[in-house]
Amino acid sequence: MSTSSETQLDSESARISPSDLPAGPLVAWYGDDFTGAAAVMEVLSFAGLPSMLFLEPPTSDRLDRFPGLRGIGVASTARAESPDWMQAELPEIFARLWRMKPAILHYKVCSTLDSSPEIGSIGRALEIGAEATGGTIVPILIAAPQMRRYQVFGQLFAAHGDKVYRLDQHPVMSRHPVTPMSEADVAAHVAKQSPRLAARALTMEHLAEAAADPSPLERDEEAELTAIALDSWDRASETAAGRVIWENRNQSPFVVGSQGVEYALIRHWQASGALPPAQDPRGIGRASRMVSVSGSVSATTAGQIAWSRAHGFACIPFDASAACRGEAALRQEEDRVRAAALAALAEGRDPLIHTAEGPDDPAVARFRAALRTAGADIGQVNQAIGERLGRILRDILSETGVRRAVISGGDTSGHATRQLQVFALSVLAPTLPGASIFKVHADGPMDGLELALKGGQMGSPDYFGWVRDGGGRR
Repeated sequence: MSTSSETQLDSESARISPSDLPAGPLVAWYGDDFTGAAAVMEVLSFAGLPSMLFLEPPTSDRLDRFPGLRGIGVASTARAESPDWMQAELPEIFARLWRMKPAILHYKVCSTLDSSPEIGSIGRALEIGAEATGGTIVPILIAAPQMRRYQVFGQLFAAHGDKVYRLDQHPVMSRHPVTPMSEADVAAHVAKQSPRLAARALTMEHLAEAAADPSPLERDEEAELTAIALDSWDRASETAAGRVIWENRNQSPFVVGSQGVEYALIRHWQASGALPPAQDPRGIGRASRMVSVSGSVSATTAGQIAWSRAHGFACIPFDASAACRGEAALRQEEDRVRAAALAALAEGRDPLIHTAEGPDDPAVARFRAALRTAGADIGQVNQAIGERLGRILRDILSETGVRRAVISGGDTSGHATRQLQVFALSVLAPTLPGASIFKVHADGPMDGLELALKGGQMGSPDYFGWVRDGGGRR
C-alpha cells in the first residue's frame, strides 16, 4: 500500500476525540490453544493493560485476588476438538465470560487459521459465540503484521524464514499433520465450517472507508449469521481494522481472530489518544538451569532443536510411539527420559525433551505406523503424549528446584501445562511476539515458575537460548 494511503488511514484514527477507555474488562477471550491464548495476554499486558490467562473460567473469588484486570482469558484445547465437543463445552464458557461484562468477547484462533469442519471448527465456535452475545455479525481478524501474518484481498499470507507464502503454499501449514491448509481465502475457509454462515472480506479497497465511517457493518440478509474477514497488512490498515472492531462492538461484541485482534485494538486506542504508548519491556536475566519439553513436529521447532544441540543443550528424544503400545511401554519411556534429563542437569546441561525434529524425522513415521497398528484415536494419543510430557516436566522441576521451563507445541502446551496444577499465567518478559516468558500462578509448588509456551511455528532458531537468557526485546 502506498505511503499516502497509510497516512490517510492513520489520520482518520487520529481525528477521533481522545477519551478514556471504559472501566472494567476491555477484552475477555477464550483461546483455542494454550500458546495462542497466552499470546493475547502478552499483547494486552505489554501495552500497559493488566491481563491474566486462566486455565479454567475464573470464579469471582479468584478474580478478587487480581483486581483491576483489563483483559481476562481462558485457555483451552479447542483447536484439537470436534464440533460436538464445542457444542457441549463452549456455550457455558462463553456465557460465563460474557457475564463479566467485557467490551469485546474474543474467540482466539491461530494466526495460520488451523481448523477444519471436523477438527477445531472455527465455524461452530462462531455460531456458539454469536448466540451467547446476541450478535448476528461477527468480525474476523486473523492477520497480525507484527508476526508477519498478512491478509490482502481476503487472502491470508504467513512468513516462514525470510519468505512470505500464501497460506495454501506455506511449507509448514500446507503440510500440517491434522489440519493441512488448502485454502488461503479466510472467509471461504470459515464459511465451509458452518451452514448458517455467510462470509465475506472487507478488503483493502474499502477498509479505510469503513474505518472512517462508524456506521454499522452490513449483514447478509439471506443468512442467519454474517462473518466479515478484515484485511490487515501494515500499521495503518491494522489501525483501521481495530477501529472497525471497536466502533462496532455494541452490535458485534463477539470477534473471531488471532492476537491480531488485540494488536489492532491497541493501534486504534493509541492513535485515538485513549491509550498512551507503553514502555519497552525488559528481560528477567539468565537462568542457572532450564528444562524444556516439545511435542511439536514443525520444521520451525526442528531448527530450534538443532540450534540448541549446537549450543550445549542436552536434546533427548521421547519415543511418542510408546503411547500406542500401552501404559507399560509409555511408563518405561517416561522413566528413561526423566533419568536422562536428570543426568543432563547433574552435568550442568539444560535438557530439551522432544518427540520429533520436524515432519521428516523418522520418529514421525514410526509414530504413524504404531498408531495404525494400534487402531488408536490420534486425538487421544496426542493428549496422552502431552500429558506425559507435562508430568515428566513437573517431576523434574519438583526434584531439582529448577524455576524456568519451556513447553513447545500449541496442543502440547495445553495438555502439559495442566499437569503443573497451574490456575493462571501472567506476563514476565517478551521474546518474539506470541512466545513470551510467563509467571505461573498455582496453589502448589509450581507457583512462581517462569514458563514459556511456544507454538510449533513460532520463534527464532535460538528461541530456547533466548528464554534461558531471560528474554527481552532485541
